[in-house]
Amino acid sequence: MAQANVNIRMDAELKNNLDQLCNELGMTISTAVTIFAKVMVRRGGIPFDVRIDVPNKETLEAFQEIEEMKKNPSAYKRYNNVRDMMKELLE
Repeated sequence: MAQANVNIRMDAELKNNLDQLCNELGMTISTAVTIFAKVMVRRGGIPFDVRIDVPNKETLEAFQEIEEMKKNPSAYKRYNNVRDMMKELLE
């Protein structure tokens, strides 16, 4: 199959952000654009959302708390069942 070059103009910051995201996804910008073009042609429109799910601040803090609990489990209260936990929380 013959190759063709396509030039795309975009803001430098957007290009750098796109390049970083593509690297995280294990591809180049060229590969991402090719995927986009093939799927768009096949489906007749913009059909997909390719992204990395980034946890929000609250989720990241919960992950950090879990790691702390693993390091020092005796510093945290444990419950044998949900009923006991809820009883204490609601008192």
